[in-house]
Amino acid sequence: MTIKLFVKDDCPRCPAAKHACEGIESLEVFDVGSVEGLAEASYYSVLATPTILVFDDTGSEVAAWRGAAPTRSALRMSLAG
Repeated sequence: MTIKLFVKDDCPRCPAAKHACEGIESLEVFDVGSVEGLAEASYYSVLATPTILVFDDTGSEVAAWRGAAPTRSALRMSLAG
């Protein structure tokens, strides 16, 4: 599993999303305020922060939260399959 987290410095909901993702080894964080982060966000059609995308081992999206932060338990459940 791979988790991609898209955040922005001035986003009021992003700290909760970061908290939900704490301790996840396969986490990739992208700041959409940077050129690299914005390019990655554009590739995945991310239009709101925070956005969390969960991909399985084949690269297929299996869960997503766009513009909202999941609870830690909801995120962990999506990782469990």
